[in-house]
Amino acid sequence: MTGIHITDIESAINYWRAKLPSVDGAALPPPTRALAEVYAVMAFERRHDIDEAVLSEAAWQAWLSWYQSTPDTPCIAICSTSQGDEVCKGCGRTFAEVQYWTEMQPVQKRATWRRITQEGSSWRFNKYAERAAEKKVVG
Repeated sequence: MTGIHITDIESAINYWRAKLPSVDGAALPPPTRALAEVYAVMAFERRHDIDEAVLSEAAWQAWLSWYQSTPDTPCIAICSTSQGDEVCKGCGRTFAEVQYWTEMQPVQKRATWRRITQEGSSWRFNKYAERAAEKKVVG
């Protein structure tokens, strides 16, 4: 079963820290606290991911709010799966992931994002990243 990776918990904590900063510098607002508790358990148990079913309702809702602030799809509108490739050269998703993306749950989508980001082999992460870097140098 796909779980929520600790880096997504960290990102969600940082999202909430920016959105609802601590008033006194010590007390955490409820969404941040709920996610921090999950993070603490994961760190203590040396876990890299956690099943969404074990999250408290507060932690789950806080994570979902963060998730909704992230890009939904890695698509860059250059889909080679429509040309018969099993893995899209544009975004790095498999044919099945492209085909069923709208039916996938948030945790499954984040797992896919994590995999394609780690692989970094699709055009999303190399060809167009290089062009963007060139424009920054030139412009």
